[in-house]
Amino acid sequence: MSSAPDRPPERSARKRGAPASVEAARASLTRERWIEAATEVLVDQGIDHVRVDVLARQMAVTRGSFYWHFKDREELLAGVLRSWHENATEQLTLRLDRPQVDAREQLRDVLSLPFRGRAAARAARIELAIRAWARRDLQVRHAVDASDAARIGYIAQLFSALGFAVGDARARAFMLYSYVVGESLMATQGSAAQRRDRCVAVERLLIGDAPR
Repeated sequence: MSSAPDRPPERSARKRGAPASVEAARASLTRERWIEAATEVLVDQGIDHVRVDVLARQMAVTRGSFYWHFKDREELLAGVLRSWHENATEQLTLRLDRPQVDAREQLRDVLSLPFRGRAAARAARIELAIRAWARRDLQVRHAVDASDAARIGYIAQLFSALGFAVGDARARAFMLYSYVVGESLMATQGSAAQRRDRCVAVERLLIGDAPR
């Protein structure tokens, strides 16, 4: 995906017979923990700093601990991208898609996403970092495009459930999604009251005239 690969300096440590203390240390640092650490570095410093030596130093472990879980840096980056997609797209749509709640309420849930405190702020920081990465990496660009399409498609289904024609539902879904992304990435633009007013206006414009 990017940059020069980090090469494993301690592959022999993976061989049978490694000391129990080494095995225990590696087991305590899960694959998910490495991905979380890599994501934080991506957000704070950018993709060029997501390197094995940087992460190992930050977590106070040897580089060999990294190669216990990953073949190389590329595999780690793929894990970061996959984790973002699962958390920001797949799990989100599953959580919002509640059969007992009507489409109008589900759309209001989508509109509320930028206003969910620290969770929303963290998600926005990760989203911005992923999109910055996508500007430099075609594979990441494709992943972002696919996630955008999936999110817009989900929202379009909700508008269709309210009775809008397919073309109208897709157009409204794009506009609502663009608002959510913009509000998330520009969270400091305007006061809290102004942000609420914008949300109310978007709901009125896009959902308020749903066919009865």
